[in-house]
Amino acid sequence: MHIPDNYLSPETCAVVTTAMVPVWHRSVRKVKEEVTKARIPLLGIGAAFSFLLMMFNVPLPGGTTGHAVGGTLLAILLGPYSACISVTVALLIQALLFGDGGILAFGANSFNIAFILPFLGYWVYRFIKDRTRSEKGEYLAIAIGSYIGLNAAALATAIMFGIQPLLFKSAAGQPLYNPYPLSVSVPAIMIPHLLVAGFVEAGFTVAIYSFIRKVSPSMIYEGAREKTRAIYGLVAALVILTPLGLLATGTAWGEWGIDELSTVISDGKALGYVPEGMKNGFSFEAIMPDYVINGLPDTAGYVLSAAAGAAILIIMFKVLSSLKGGENKR
Repeated sequence: MHIPDNYLSPETCAVVTTAMVPVWHRSVRKVKEEVTKARIPLLGIGAAFSFLLMMFNVPLPGGTTGHAVGGTLLAILLGPYSACISVTVALLIQALLFGDGGILAFGANSFNIAFILPFLGYWVYRFIKDRTRSEKGEYLAIAIGSYIGLNAAALATAIMFGIQPLLFKSAAGQPLYNPYPLSVSVPAIMIPHLLVAGFVEAGFTVAIYSFIRKVSPSMIYEGAREKTRAIYGLVAALVILTPLGLLATGTAWGEWGIDELSTVISDGKALGYVPEGMKNGFSFEAIMPDYVINGLPDTAGYVLSAAAGAAILIIMFKVLSSLKGGENKR
Protein backbone atom coordinates (compact mmCIF):
# COMPACT_ATOMS: atom_id res chain seq x y z
CA MET A 1 0.00 0.00 0.00
CA HIS A 2 3.07 2.26 0.01
CA ILE A 3 3.08 4.28 -3.19
CA PRO A 4 6.62 4.63 -4.62
CA ASP A 5 7.81 7.77 -6.34
CA ASN A 6 6.84 8.33 -9.99
CA TYR A 7 3.72 6.13 -9.90
CA LEU A 8 1.75 9.31 -9.26
CA SER A 9 2.26 12.52 -11.18
CA PRO A 10 3.92 15.43 -9.37
CA GLU A 11 0.61 17.28 -9.70
CA THR A 12 -1.26 14.48 -7.92
CA CYS A 13 1.37 14.39 -5.17
CA ALA A 14 1.13 18.16 -4.73
CA VAL A 15 -2.67 18.17 -4.51
CA VAL A 16 -2.89 15.33 -1.99
CA THR A 17 -0.02 16.73 0.11
CA THR A 18 -1.79 20.10 0.18
CA ALA A 19 -4.93 18.33 1.39
CA MET A 20 -2.89 16.60 4.10
CA VAL A 21 -1.31 19.79 5.47
CA PRO A 22 -4.38 20.93 7.48
CA VAL A 23 -4.71 17.37 8.86
CA TRP A 24 -1.12 17.47 10.10
CA HIS A 25 -1.62 20.98 11.47
CA ARG A 26 -4.73 20.07 13.43
CA SER A 27 -3.20 16.79 14.64
CA VAL A 28 -0.10 18.54 15.96
CA ARG A 29 -2.26 21.18 17.67
CA LYS A 30 -4.50 18.55 19.27
CA VAL A 31 -1.51 16.57 20.52
CA LYS A 32 0.04 19.72 22.02
CA GLU A 33 -3.22 20.63 23.74
CA GLU A 34 -4.44 17.23 24.90
CA VAL A 35 -1.52 14.83 25.33
CA THR A 36 0.42 15.17 28.56
CA LYS A 37 4.19 15.32 28.61
CA ALA A 38 4.31 11.91 30.30
CA ARG A 39 2.31 10.31 27.49
CA ILE A 40 4.23 11.76 24.53
CA PRO A 41 6.68 8.79 24.55
CA LEU A 42 3.68 6.50 24.01
CA LEU A 43 3.36 8.04 20.53
CA GLY A 44 6.88 6.78 19.83
CA ILE A 45 5.96 3.29 21.00
CA GLY A 46 2.87 3.47 18.79
CA ALA A 47 4.96 4.60 15.82
CA ALA A 48 7.33 1.69 16.44
CA PHE A 49 4.39 -0.73 16.49
CA SER A 50 3.13 0.58 13.16
CA PHE A 51 6.61 0.58 11.62
CA LEU A 52 7.21 -3.03 12.65
CA LEU A 53 3.78 -4.30 11.62
CA MET A 54 4.35 -2.89 8.14
CA MET A 55 7.44 -5.10 7.85
CA PHE A 56 5.41 -8.29 8.31
CA ASN A 57 4.53 -8.98 4.69
CA VAL A 58 1.94 -11.68 4.05
CA PRO A 59 1.17 -13.41 0.72
CA LEU A 60 -1.98 -12.18 -0.99
CA PRO A 61 -4.08 -13.68 -3.80
CA GLY A 62 -2.62 -12.93 -7.21
CA GLY A 63 0.99 -13.46 -6.16
CA THR A 64 1.41 -10.08 -4.45
CA THR A 65 2.05 -9.22 -0.80
CA GLY A 66 0.54 -6.94 1.80
CA HIS A 67 0.87 -6.05 5.46
CA ALA A 68 -0.90 -4.74 8.52
CA VAL A 69 -0.51 -1.12 9.59
CA GLY A 70 -1.96 -0.82 13.08
CA GLY A 71 -3.53 2.57 12.41
CA THR A 72 -6.84 1.78 14.08
CA LEU A 73 -5.00 0.17 17.00
CA LEU A 74 -3.07 3.40 17.63
CA ALA A 75 -6.22 5.50 17.24
CA ILE A 76 -7.96 3.40 19.91
CA LEU A 77 -4.97 3.47 22.27
CA LEU A 78 -3.83 7.06 21.79
CA GLY A 79 -6.61 8.87 19.93
CA PRO A 80 -6.89 9.42 16.17
CA TYR A 81 -4.87 12.65 16.11
CA SER A 82 -1.98 11.05 17.99
CA ALA A 83 -2.26 8.02 15.70
CA CYS A 84 -2.01 10.30 12.67
CA ILE A 85 1.24 11.80 13.97
CA SER A 86 2.70 8.42 14.97
CA VAL A 87 1.97 6.76 11.61
CA THR A 88 3.11 9.83 9.68
CA VAL A 89 6.51 9.78 11.41
CA ALA A 90 6.79 6.01 10.86
CA LEU A 91 6.10 6.54 7.14
CA LEU A 92 8.72 9.29 7.01
CA ILE A 93 11.40 7.04 8.54
CA GLN A 94 10.44 4.26 6.13
CA ALA A 95 10.76 6.55 3.12
CA LEU A 96 13.98 8.33 4.11
CA LEU A 97 15.97 5.41 5.51
CA PHE A 98 14.57 2.34 3.81
CA GLY A 99 13.04 3.52 0.55
CA ASP A 100 9.66 2.06 1.50
CA GLY A 101 7.26 4.57 -0.01
CA GLY A 102 8.23 7.57 -2.08
CA ILE A 103 9.53 10.99 -1.06
CA LEU A 104 7.26 12.90 -3.44
CA ALA A 105 4.47 10.42 -2.63
CA PHE A 106 4.93 10.91 1.12
CA GLY A 107 1.88 13.16 1.37
CA ALA A 108 -0.24 10.67 -0.58
CA ASN A 109 0.89 7.77 1.59
CA SER A 110 0.21 9.82 4.71
CA PHE A 111 -3.26 10.74 3.44
CA ASN A 112 -4.17 7.09 2.90
CA ILE A 113 -2.37 5.38 5.77
CA ALA A 114 -2.06 8.05 8.48
CA PHE A 115 -5.36 9.87 7.89
CA ILE A 116 -8.05 7.73 6.26
CA LEU A 117 -7.09 4.50 8.04
CA PRO A 118 -6.92 5.63 11.70
CA PHE A 119 -9.72 8.19 11.56
CA LEU A 120 -12.24 6.01 9.74
CA GLY A 121 -11.22 2.90 11.67
CA TYR A 122 -11.64 4.78 14.95
CA TRP A 123 -15.01 6.23 13.94
CA VAL A 124 -16.36 2.78 13.04
CA TYR A 125 -14.96 1.38 16.29
CA ARG A 126 -16.65 4.08 18.38
CA PHE A 127 -19.92 3.76 16.46
CA ILE A 128 -20.17 0.03 17.20
CA LYS A 129 -18.70 0.13 20.71
CA ASP A 130 -21.10 2.85 21.90
CA ARG A 131 -24.05 0.70 20.80
CA THR A 132 -22.94 -2.62 22.26
CA ARG A 133 -21.42 -1.70 25.66
CA SER A 134 -19.94 -5.13 26.38
CA GLU A 135 -16.44 -6.58 26.22
CA LYS A 136 -17.37 -8.83 23.30
CA GLY A 137 -18.95 -5.86 21.58
CA GLU A 138 -15.80 -3.83 22.11
CA TYR A 139 -13.59 -6.48 20.53
CA LEU A 140 -16.04 -6.85 17.63
CA ALA A 141 -15.87 -3.08 17.17
CA ILE A 142 -12.06 -3.21 17.17
CA ALA A 143 -12.00 -5.96 14.54
CA ILE A 144 -14.56 -4.33 12.24
CA GLY A 145 -13.07 -0.86 12.61
CA SER A 146 -9.56 -2.02 11.77
CA TYR A 147 -10.80 -4.13 8.83
CA ILE A 148 -12.76 -1.23 7.33
CA GLY A 149 -9.99 1.29 8.02
CA LEU A 150 -7.36 -0.74 6.18
CA ASN A 151 -9.59 -1.45 3.21
CA ALA A 152 -10.63 2.20 2.92
CA ALA A 153 -6.95 3.17 2.78
CA ALA A 154 -6.35 0.47 0.15
CA LEU A 155 -9.27 1.79 -1.93
CA ALA A 156 -7.91 5.34 -1.80
CA THR A 157 -4.53 4.00 -2.94
CA ALA A 158 -6.16 2.09 -5.81
CA ILE A 159 -8.04 5.20 -6.94
CA MET A 160 -4.87 7.32 -6.89
CA PHE A 161 -3.16 4.71 -9.05
CA GLY A 162 -6.12 4.27 -11.38
CA ILE A 163 -6.71 7.91 -12.26
CA GLN A 164 -3.15 8.41 -13.52
CA PRO A 165 -3.62 6.99 -17.05
CA LEU A 166 -6.83 8.98 -17.37
CA LEU A 167 -5.22 12.31 -16.54
CA PHE A 168 -1.60 12.11 -17.64
CA LYS A 169 -0.61 10.85 -21.09
CA SER A 170 2.25 11.40 -23.51
CA ALA A 171 1.82 12.91 -26.97
CA ALA A 172 1.63 9.33 -28.26
CA GLY A 173 -1.23 8.55 -25.92
CA GLN A 174 0.70 6.33 -23.52
CA PRO A 175 0.36 6.81 -19.73
CA LEU A 176 3.13 8.90 -18.22
CA TYR A 177 2.91 7.39 -14.75
CA ASN A 178 1.09 4.35 -13.37
CA PRO A 179 -0.17 2.67 -16.55
CA TYR A 180 -3.05 0.66 -15.06
CA PRO A 181 -6.56 2.22 -15.08
CA LEU A 182 -9.19 1.95 -12.36
CA SER A 183 -10.60 -1.20 -13.96
CA VAL A 184 -7.28 -2.88 -13.14
CA SER A 185 -6.01 -1.10 -10.03
CA VAL A 186 -9.20 -1.33 -7.96
CA PRO A 187 -9.77 -5.10 -8.22
CA ALA A 188 -6.03 -5.85 -8.13
CA ILE A 189 -5.64 -4.05 -4.80
CA MET A 190 -9.06 -4.47 -3.22
CA ILE A 191 -9.71 -8.18 -3.73
CA PRO A 192 -6.55 -9.28 -1.85
CA HIS A 193 -7.14 -6.70 0.88
CA LEU A 194 -10.79 -7.64 1.33
CA LEU A 195 -10.01 -11.36 1.38
CA VAL A 196 -6.76 -11.44 3.37
CA ALA A 197 -5.01 -8.21 4.39
CA GLY A 198 -8.05 -6.75 6.16
CA PHE A 199 -8.35 -9.83 8.34
CA VAL A 200 -4.61 -9.73 9.09
CA GLU A 201 -5.02 -6.12 10.23
CA ALA A 202 -8.01 -7.05 12.38
CA GLY A 203 -6.17 -10.02 13.91
CA PHE A 204 -3.06 -8.01 14.80
CA THR A 205 -5.18 -5.18 16.19
CA VAL A 206 -7.30 -7.37 18.45
CA ALA A 207 -4.32 -9.44 19.64
CA ILE A 208 -2.09 -6.46 20.48
CA TYR A 209 -4.93 -4.49 22.08
CA SER A 210 -5.80 -7.48 24.28
CA PHE A 211 -2.15 -7.89 25.30
CA ILE A 212 -1.71 -4.22 26.13
CA ARG A 213 -4.96 -4.12 28.07
CA LYS A 214 -3.62 -6.89 30.32
CA VAL A 215 0.01 -5.87 30.79
CA SER A 216 -0.02 -2.08 30.43
CA PRO A 217 -3.46 -0.51 30.87
CA SER A 218 -1.77 2.89 31.17
CA MET A 219 -1.69 3.01 27.37
CA ILE A 220 -5.49 2.85 27.42
CA TYR A 221 -6.58 4.36 30.70
CA GLU A 222 -5.02 7.67 31.74
CA GLY A 223 -5.35 6.95 35.44
CA ALA A 224 -3.82 3.48 35.32
CA ARG A 225 -0.39 2.87 36.77
CA GLU A 226 2.44 3.15 34.25
CA LYS A 227 3.78 -0.26 33.35
CA THR A 228 5.58 -0.26 30.03
CA ARG A 229 8.30 -2.89 30.45
CA ALA A 230 6.07 -5.55 28.86
CA ILE A 231 5.33 -3.17 25.97
CA TYR A 232 9.01 -2.74 25.23
CA GLY A 233 9.28 -6.52 25.42
CA LEU A 234 6.58 -6.80 22.75
CA VAL A 235 8.44 -4.30 20.56
CA ALA A 236 11.63 -6.36 20.96
CA ALA A 237 9.76 -9.56 20.11
CA LEU A 238 8.34 -7.99 16.96
CA VAL A 239 11.82 -6.84 15.94
CA ILE A 240 13.16 -10.38 16.28
CA LEU A 241 10.22 -11.86 14.38
CA THR A 242 10.26 -9.41 11.46
CA PRO A 243 12.20 -11.80 9.16
CA LEU A 244 8.93 -13.74 8.91
CA GLY A 245 7.97 -10.97 6.51
CA LEU A 246 10.67 -12.21 4.13
CA LEU A 247 8.82 -15.50 3.68
CA ALA A 248 6.15 -13.78 1.57
CA THR A 249 7.39 -13.90 -2.02
CA GLY A 250 6.41 -11.47 -4.72
CA THR A 251 6.02 -7.70 -4.75
CA ALA A 252 3.12 -5.65 -3.44
CA TRP A 253 0.89 -4.46 -6.28
CA GLY A 254 2.04 -1.07 -7.53
CA GLU A 255 5.43 -1.25 -5.81
CA TRP A 256 7.45 -2.77 -8.64
CA GLY A 257 10.86 -1.40 -9.46
CA ILE A 258 11.31 0.38 -12.77
CA ASP A 259 13.45 -2.50 -14.02
CA GLU A 260 10.62 -5.02 -13.51
CA LEU A 261 7.59 -2.93 -14.45
CA SER A 262 7.71 -3.73 -18.17
CA THR A 263 7.54 -7.45 -17.40
CA VAL A 264 4.54 -7.30 -15.03
CA ILE A 265 1.72 -9.50 -16.31
CA SER A 266 -1.77 -8.01 -16.41
CA ASP A 267 -4.73 -9.51 -18.30
CA GLY A 268 -2.43 -12.28 -19.49
CA LYS A 269 0.22 -10.07 -21.08
CA ALA A 270 3.25 -8.05 -20.08
CA LEU A 271 3.13 -4.27 -20.10
CA GLY A 272 6.10 -4.17 -22.46
CA TYR A 273 7.26 -0.63 -21.75
CA VAL A 274 8.07 1.80 -18.96
CA PRO A 275 6.06 5.05 -18.90
CA GLU A 276 8.20 8.10 -19.63
CA GLY A 277 7.28 9.92 -16.46
CA MET A 278 8.40 6.95 -14.40
CA LYS A 279 11.57 6.34 -16.37
CA ASN A 280 12.72 9.96 -16.12
CA GLY A 281 11.15 10.82 -12.79
CA PHE A 282 12.42 11.73 -9.34
CA SER A 283 15.14 9.51 -7.89
CA PHE A 284 16.15 9.12 -4.24
CA GLU A 285 18.62 6.61 -2.81
CA ALA A 286 17.70 5.46 0.68
CA ILE A 287 20.40 4.51 3.18
CA MET A 288 19.16 0.91 3.57
CA PRO A 289 16.82 0.27 0.64
CA ASP A 290 14.33 -2.56 1.17
CA TYR A 291 15.62 -3.07 4.73
CA VAL A 292 18.80 -4.68 3.39
CA ILE A 293 22.31 -3.98 4.64
CA ASN A 294 25.16 -4.67 2.24
CA GLY A 295 27.36 -7.56 3.33
CA LEU A 296 24.79 -9.07 5.68
CA PRO A 297 22.27 -11.86 5.09
CA ASP A 298 18.77 -10.58 4.39
CA THR A 299 17.51 -11.90 7.72
CA ALA A 300 20.16 -10.05 9.71
CA GLY A 301 19.63 -6.89 7.68
CA TYR A 302 15.89 -7.07 8.28
CA VAL A 303 16.31 -7.45 12.04
CA LEU A 304 18.86 -4.63 12.26
CA SER A 305 16.67 -2.38 10.12
CA ALA A 306 13.68 -3.15 12.32
CA ALA A 307 15.67 -2.44 15.48
CA ALA A 308 17.08 0.80 14.08
CA GLY A 309 13.71 2.06 12.87
CA ALA A 310 11.92 1.24 16.12
CA ALA A 311 14.70 2.77 18.24
CA ILE A 312 14.76 5.98 16.19
CA LEU A 313 11.00 6.41 16.55
CA ILE A 314 10.96 5.77 20.29
CA ILE A 315 13.93 8.09 20.90
CA MET A 316 12.45 10.85 18.72
CA PHE A 317 9.29 11.04 20.80
CA LYS A 318 11.21 10.81 24.07
CA VAL A 319 13.21 13.84 22.93
CA LEU A 320 9.99 15.66 21.98
CA SER A 321 8.64 14.85 25.43
CA SER A 322 11.69 16.39 27.09
CA LEU A 323 11.20 19.56 25.04
CA LYS A 324 7.51 19.88 25.91
CA GLY A 325 6.50 22.41 28.56
CA GLY A 326 4.54 21.78 31.71
CA GLU A 327 1.77 19.24 32.13
CA ASN A 328 -1.55 19.79 30.44
CA LYS A 329 -4.93 18.21 30.69
CA ARG A 330 -6.11 15.52 28.39
